[in-house]
Amino acid sequence: MPSPMPVSTDAVTAQREALDRWTREIVQWHFDPATGTPFWLEYAARLDWDPRVEIRSYEDLSKFGAFQDDWLRGGPVRRWVPHAYVGRPVSLFETGGSTGVPKSRINIEDFRIDYEQFSDTLPDSGFPPGSDWLAIGPTGPRRLRLAVEHLAQHRGGICFMVDLDPRWVIKLIKRRAFEEAERYKQHVIDQALTLLRAHDTIRCLFTTPKLLEALCEKVSLRKMGIVGVFCGGTEMTPQFHRFAVEELLDGVYFAPTYGNTMMGLAVHKPFVPEDNYAVIYYPPAPRAMLEVVEPDQPDRLVAYGETGRVRLSTLTKEFFMPRLLERDEAEREPPCEPYPWDGVRNVRPFSRFEGSVVEGVY
Repeated sequence: MPSPMPVSTDAVTAQREALDRWTREIVQWHFDPATGTPFWLEYAARLDWDPRVEIRSYEDLSKFGAFQDDWLRGGPVRRWVPHAYVGRPVSLFETGGSTGVPKSRINIEDFRIDYEQFSDTLPDSGFPPGSDWLAIGPTGPRRLRLAVEHLAQHRGGICFMVDLDPRWVIKLIKRRAFEEAERYKQHVIDQALTLLRAHDTIRCLFTTPKLLEALCEKVSLRKMGIVGVFCGGTEMTPQFHRFAVEELLDGVYFAPTYGNTMMGLAVHKPFVPEDNYAVIYYPPAPRAMLEVVEPDQPDRLVAYGETGRVRLSTLTKEFFMPRLLERDEAEREPPCEPYPWDGVRNVRPFSRFEGSVVEGVY
């Protein structure tokens, strides 16, 4: 059941008006020949309508139809660099690649902006300014490598890294080499323990649910000096949320998150007992919006509390991606006081894709 909605109608209305203004600004930017993105300028040349004229609100993005994720597989990736940013250093981040050629997204400053905004949601008691961090998880072509390091630096710390290659783990699982996969996981955990024991300035941790559980089987994070854990990267269930808070962490602050290369980072709703450990996220509006839609009619939202497929729109000056149907499903969550826009509850792999994708490998 959805949580109570202690948010004013005025706040919801104001947020919606801000979202409409931001949508118009972003569409003007990406479809203006001076600043725009080559992909979208070529796309607009094939239309019999002008997005700069007809997109007046967020709802108007439905005129584009569903974004095709194959547009992000393969090159040339420079077609996604807005003219306004030509000559700037560009980073390229990739998705997991569990379904073939990974999707690519260019980044200039977005990952820094996303993680600085996320930093504003973290309590200093759980993530003390000036503390060092340890990140355990996928690095390489993934946004996490630079983003978590930037988060640590933004809060005055230095970030230590232990890498895990999820593409290798997927291969191990596909050939049912479970023992080898377990040894690889222990290899990762052993490296993390070495760093934790050698550097007592590390007080903040980023990792994934499975690696967090494996780490806590070895040591008490609280006794190792950790005071805050930022956890994400894969599906997180209410059962794991309860397990982490009540058994694994012994009072260490727990910040579950939902993010991906295409969106940025969705923040968790502050914990209240009434939510019964449901994992509830709110996107970084207006830079990205998460909605829950009818799987067979993706232009229609489901009612609050009902299940549907997650639809993502990313709206920044670096990257415009309207109406992408994610490979996830969730319940639609109403706005709440800190976040007066829709959220998602208990995100998990889309049930119709069950068996076709190796999920939750780390």
